[in-house]
Formats: sequence, structure tokens, C-alpha cells
Amino acid sequence: MVDINKDFENAILEIKDKGAEKTAADWLEDVEEEFGSAPLIYKKLEACPEALLSHMMYKHAVNSLGALDAKTVELISLAVGAALHCDHCTTYHMHVAQKMGISKEEILETVLIAGLLSNSSVLAHAYRVVTPDKEKEEPCGAACSIK
Repeated sequence: MVDINKDFENAILEIKDKGAEKTAADWLEDVEEEFGSAPLIYKKLEACPEALLSHMMYKHAVNSLGALDAKTVELISLAVGAALHCDHCTTYHMHVAQKMGISKEEILETVLIAGLLSNSSVLAHAYRVVTPDKEKEEPCGAACSIK
């Protein structure tokens, strides 16, 4: 597999030379070899190679921005999977985090933070639903007041 992070043009050439179906199969195999498995969404998208390749290239482009280290990105991915109640995402990212050497304590803390924020979101949403209209007009004083 071409290193998409460093060589976007050659990734495009690989797709052009091998075709979408063969390139998608090769890239999926590379992911499975590196991480021991591939995310479920990758396996499902394999039926539409253009979508899989686009998704993988987008993921690599975002990850190559470089402001966050790989460990932080993986912990964020784990937290989002947990907060969205996605068993496949949570299991996959927990496995990858462990493979990266991220400690069980860091993984647990990440999941607890995700749960805390997820719970806060549920409570805030419910509060807005049950609050009289007069009180809804008050600014929340947090992120919703940021412009």
C-alpha cells in the first residue's frame, strides 16, 4: 500500500493502475495486517470500493494534519465510539489502543470521560425539552454562546 499520508499522488496512481476493486482489497488487507483486524465499516464499504478508498484517503488526510499525536487521535476515536454506543468502533479502537501500548488506565479514563460527556448531553437535551419556553431563551453560558 502506498503511504497515503506522504504520497497522495502515488495513491491516486495506484488506484488508476490497479483499479478501485484491487486497490481497495489490498489496502484493506494492509489494515488487517497492521492492526489485526479492520473496522467493520471498512469491510462493509469493500462492496463499494470507491467509497472505501475515498473514506480511507479522507481519514489519512485528516490524520496527517499532525497537530495531534497518534495516541491522542486513537483515544478520541475510542471516546467517540463509546459515546455513540458503537460496539464495533469501541472494540476496534480499544484493540488498536492496546496494540499501541496505551495503558488500561488511560483507556478506562477515556471511556469514563466519554460517558460523562455523553450523559451530560442527554441531560442537557432533556432539560431543553422539558423547560418552559421562557427559560429556553436564556443563554446557556457555555459553548452555545461562543460565536
